Amino acid sequence: MLSDLKYDEKGLIPAIIQDIRDGQVLMLAYMNEKSLEMTLQTGFTHFWSRSRQKYWKKGETSGALQEVKEIYYDCDQDSLLIKVIQHGNGACHTGERTCFYRKL
Repeated sequence: MLSDLKYDEKGLIPAIIQDIRDGQVLMLAYMNEKSLEMTLQTGFTHFWSRSRQKYWKKGETSGALQEVKEIYYDCDQDSLLIKVIQHGNGACHTGERTCFYRKL
């Protein structure tokens, strides 16, 4: 299964994070093979920060941990949908529950 995933030229795959309880899309982040393995091993989301060029566990400093319940991959095998229980105040660094709080 993991070997079937298609990462981009930088070794990354987009991960959509969704609240398993109400279906709300919380955020979009990027994973590489190692951060996905860390997520599977710990049961909490880990990502690759493109701006800081390092791994980060979501909520490690804020307390807004994401407890992983289910992971799906799409038909093209190039993106992930991760269903979580969102702990703490929310997923967004702005303090909002979701990163998608602005409407066009």
